[in-house]
Amino acid sequence: MLDGKRTLVGIACGVGAGALWGLVFLAPELVSAFAPLQLTIGRYLCYGLLSVILIAPRWRKLTDRLGRPEWLALVWLSLAGNTLYYVLLSSAVQIGGIAMTSLVIGFLPVVVTIVGSRDQGAVPLRRLLPSLLLSVVGAVCIGWQALAMPGDRSIAAQVVGLLCAVGALVSWTSFAVGNSRWLARLSHVSVQDWNLLTGVVTGAQSLVLVPLASILYGSDHSAAAWAQFATVSAGVAVLASILGNALWNKMSRLLPLTLVGQMILFETLFALTYGFLWERRFPAPLEGAAFMLVVLSVMSCISVHRRPAVTVTSA
Repeated sequence: MLDGKRTLVGIACGVGAGALWGLVFLAPELVSAFAPLQLTIGRYLCYGLLSVILIAPRWRKLTDRLGRPEWLALVWLSLAGNTLYYVLLSSAVQIGGIAMTSLVIGFLPVVVTIVGSRDQGAVPLRRLLPSLLLSVVGAVCIGWQALAMPGDRSIAAQVVGLLCAVGALVSWTSFAVGNSRWLARLSHVSVQDWNLLTGVVTGAQSLVLVPLASILYGSDHSAAAWAQFATVSAGVAVLASILGNALWNKMSRLLPLTLVGQMILFETLFALTYGFLWERRFPAPLEGAAFMLVVLSVMSCISVHRRPAVTVTSA
């Protein structure tokens, strides 16, 4: 059974992270003239630069507490949760569309919750099945609506977009699980410092990719286009990477992994909301149903975690 105040704060952090992370689904549409690799480099160079500035005053004291395992973890977490994930996500949005990408990413809570149910002391998977079923049905509603809507994308583009979205799903699942477990081990490192260290490593990875992007895409954009690109990159870095990641890390320390998985649903909800605003339309009936199912899924999962396990005593 979870502590009420701790759970409430954790859920609030999860909602806040979802609201900020949902913005990353809009970024590829705002600067569609740029390739996914360029979007990734722009966002994470800004993230890395801001992280260096914020962490500089306590860099030496903080890094003295970290060993080789921690740095290796930061490298693969930065790759799985940031660099590789955002390349795949941006590609999925630009090739397959926001709706399809949101659908696939909407299965993140199911995958993470199933993985988390194997942790020692976790809520048994059978008690989580109603919540998982609700989230699956909600995702299917979104996907059904997306497929029913007319579009100008070819079948080949839909398939490539789907593969990119599935790759993003696998990449971010590994990050969510690994990051949660590392935060549980590193009680001597604050959630914000871990976020900023991740930003420094991610920024370094982005620098390595700059020559590749220059060779592949050159710089055939106007000054106005580059200014818009820089603005979007900086905005996403501050809102999604600095603030959103900080809220997510805080939540990851307050909630068990089986409940952390359900919090990812808020990213899907906000991404769809921003998509509706961008497209200037109201949700279709199936999309409205998906919203309700997602909310019910989260409430069901919270209820299960707050309910004490039933113990049987012998006479």
